[in-house]
Amino acid sequence: MRAMQSASLLATALLLCPGCRSLPGTATGTRSADLVVYGRVWTGDSANPWAGAVAVAGDTIVAVGDSATLAKLIGSGTRVIHNGKAMVTPGFIDGHVHLLSGGFQIARVNLRDASSPAEFTRRLKEHAARLPPGEWITGGDWDHERWAGAPLPDRSWIDSVTPNNPVFVNRLDGHMSLANTAALRLARIGRTTRDIPGGTIVRNPRSGEPTGVLKDNARDLVEQVRPIASPAQSDSALARAMSWAAAHGVTGVSTVSDDPGSLSTAGAWRELATLKRARRNGSMLTRVSVYVSLQAWRAMADTLRVQGPGDGWLRSAGVKGFVDGSLGSTTALFYEPYQDAPGSLGLLVTPEDSLRTWIGGADSAGLQVVVHAIGERANGLLLDIYDSVARAHGPRNRRFRIEHAQHLRRPDIARLAHSGVIASMQPYHAIDDGRWAEKRIGPERIKTTYAFRSLLDDGARLTFGSDWTVAPLDPLLGIYAAVTRRTLDGKNPNGWVPEEKITVEEALRAYTTSGAYGVYAERSRGKLAPGYQADLVLLDQDLTTIPPERIDRVRVRTTLVGGKVVFQRP
Repeated sequence: MRAMQSASLLATALLLCPGCRSLPGTATGTRSADLVVYGRVWTGDSANPWAGAVAVAGDTIVAVGDSATLAKLIGSGTRVIHNGKAMVTPGFIDGHVHLLSGGFQIARVNLRDASSPAEFTRRLKEHAARLPPGEWITGGDWDHERWAGAPLPDRSWIDSVTPNNPVFVNRLDGHMSLANTAALRLARIGRTTRDIPGGTIVRNPRSGEPTGVLKDNARDLVEQVRPIASPAQSDSALARAMSWAAAHGVTGVSTVSDDPGSLSTAGAWRELATLKRARRNGSMLTRVSVYVSLQAWRAMADTLRVQGPGDGWLRSAGVKGFVDGSLGSTTALFYEPYQDAPGSLGLLVTPEDSLRTWIGGADSAGLQVVVHAIGERANGLLLDIYDSVARAHGPRNRRFRIEHAQHLRRPDIARLAHSGVIASMQPYHAIDDGRWAEKRIGPERIKTTYAFRSLLDDGARLTFGSDWTVAPLDPLLGIYAAVTRRTLDGKNPNGWVPEEKITVEEALRAYTTSGAYGVYAERSRGKLAPGYQADLVLLDQDLTTIPPERIDRVRVRTTLVGGKVVFQRP
């Protein structure tokens, strides 16, 4: 029915309002717009990049044009929103989040900006004092690179202040966590516990006892004994996450499995079940594409065959895997050793034969495959696998994605573009990691780190996201990072690896039109054009006219999804 109504409106518009590029007028008695938004409209449409107004009927854009012409479409029931000379853009599409985890984290202990071990310990002590005995303390998002000397945390710091509560708090990249003694006991981790493939139990070099730090797949040992959230708790977390997204202009996301190992695949399925409850009860504020664990590809294929992919609000999109860990945890996989950990090349968190088998199986089932790869060797290996699978199975519109694609050798930049593989990247990581990345991998390897400019110049498809909660869920900070590359410590005012900067409009496309392409939604989302979904963001400034170094101060005024206001700043 909606499609028929939109088609009727469009047909009427072409006859009555040719200067608008569609929409019915009111002077002749035709239906007026439900909503008209004025401002400096960046449409994302390369044929008509700028406009003065957008008109909406129902949940669909029916006209984009100059403000004087669209004024004719305002009737007595039309809502009008004026944004002055400030910018209006398509809704931002975040290509990589952990949506439900983010909703939980909002209510958990926050260690992200703890600037010392003492502050880290104090915050955990205060949080524990508010909890009943036995309740787990999770979340955290600590960053040891903020601390003098960057020591890894140790359970001895927190055991005395959390005697009654198991603690399992993660580093902000999600590839390393700290457990207190209570949590280690529940997981039966001790001095004689062996490391598992793709993971590391960090140990005291003198005693051999675990320090409490667990890297990558070793984290699963604790995850298996951690209580599972109830459906009601998950529903509340999802509501918080979607409200948070709306407040930052995010109208669509890809939520990806955060199960890197082969021991657990349940998290993404619980998230999908939570999202389905929200879809049934009509409480969705964000359009969501869901990617479950790669090793569960058969189950996802069966689900799609029986239930279908979903709709414009909730889509079972595909599967997500892992090749390696992260740079911050020294578990990203490289060809050459780390400079500050010369005995390590990083970790292959999923065996190569498993990657080949699972990716091949998922592709043969018609699923979209997206895979985490950060180090140079991880990216090279993944491109090899993608290439061999594509050649074996023949041409199709598969849209393989590399999640992160942070560290690339120059031949692999060109190869990625030539293959059509999508680089799904998170620009905020560049200004975060740029504080310390050179000490990890040296001055040569950083030259092709977060290579936004090189990828675009070679013709690669670049999509942006946040990796929330690893980084803030704020596309404006991502745009700022991509355009300025100013690191968070203020030590690179002209940009870290400045030759890889891109323009504001290129960054906007990566968050809108390319973001829609990354989830097969380019015909309905990602631009402001007739027939597209009415997902819009009103900003308080024009990103293209202010100095780039001020982009991080821009704020979202209003967010609309499907023509409805889901956020309005007071």
